[in-house]
Amino acid sequence: MIQESPRLQVGECQTDDTQMSLAVAEAIVSREPWTPELLASKFVAAFHRDRRLGYAGKFYNFLLQVQDGKEFLEKIRSASDKSGSAMRAGPIGIFPTIEKVIENATVQAAITHNTPDGIKAAIAAALMSHYFIYQLGLKKNLGNFLEKHVAGEWSIPWQGQVSVKGLVCVRAAITAVIRNDSMSQLLQDCIAFSGDVDTVATIALAAGSCSSEIAQDLPENLVQGLENKFYGRDYIIELDRQLMNCRSDF
Repeated sequence: MIQESPRLQVGECQTDDTQMSLAVAEAIVSREPWTPELLASKFVAAFHRDRRLGYAGKFYNFLLQVQDGKEFLEKIRSASDKSGSAMRAGPIGIFPTIEKVIENATVQAAITHNTPDGIKAAIAAALMSHYFIYQLGLKKNLGNFLEKHVAGEWSIPWQGQVSVKGLVCVRAAITAVIRNDSMSQLLQDCIAFSGDVDTVATIALAAGSCSSEIAQDLPENLVQGLENKFYGRDYIIELDRQLMNCRSDF
């Protein structure tokens, strides 16, 4: 479920999409109480242990200046409606009920994207993976399912370039998931939108990796080609295993 962003930079393979998804997954597998301070602490720790240039410039500089979750929450400006809250929401789909997914996605979104659209985008992204993990329906009905639980035009296919807005990125991701039957096709379709496609792919592939209707056929060289430092490929694979095993603990 934890998917690498396809946006690569010279000398590195991970971006903020990956790092913040790892932070959310780490918060889940820790079994600690789901609080803003826990999540903020994980965001800060993930950044400082392995700094990456994929973050937005202002947020990167902000993270340089904070040392823990408490300081993060005291200083963050959380009025964004961009895609940050949605890009990291996929792991939250592991929670066992729709109500719990909505609750926990709302808590994590409000830390940095405490706006109606920022929160709705995060909830929808988390429910995408939840829908497939718990086999709640066919992928062609994904948009209709989401419209029952979070306001938005999720069943209307997205067309054209993707902006940095969270709602737009999630709508494009849903469109790509519904119309593709393999992960390789899904990745290519996400990229073809143009615009903020790394976020679209992160959201779509997180959900697609949990769908029995989508062939898991990403080329092996994409996996083996990932960097494998301490928080690289092996770490991601093991964290993903722990995350999926959480289903038996709820």
